[in-house]
Amino acid sequence: QVQLVESGGGLVQAGGSLRLSCAASGRYAMGWFRQAPGTGRDFVSAISWSGGSTTYADSVKGRFTISRENAKNTVYLQMNSLKPEDTAVYYCAARRAALYSVSTSLNEYPFWGQGTQVTVSS
Repeated sequence: QVQLVESGGGLVQAGGSLRLSCAASGRYAMGWFRQAPGTGRDFVSAISWSGGSTTYADSVKGRFTISRENAKNTVYLQMNSLKPEDTAVYYCAARRAALYSVSTSLNEYPFWGQGTQVTVSS
């Protein structure tokens, strides 16, 4: 059973920063998605099993950075210059994939964490 545990969410003012963490029970290709009230779950960022490939949604490019610490089976999402429109529940997700494979499609991730709330005030 794959287990994913997110942490690091909270309330921050616009322009501030937060770092989300996702601890996994093994090593997988990982992704971050977010869901605002009344909307679907949207792709944010992904990182390959090796850490050598990353990708970002256009809305967060240049502000968010995904990284991983393989010794701890943990993936991070550093979020800078936060905006009110970044407010959402953030979910990490895992998939078994080839070394440098990344995916932006939530349908390719069979394993999901419970989510962590990020609220950005204006």
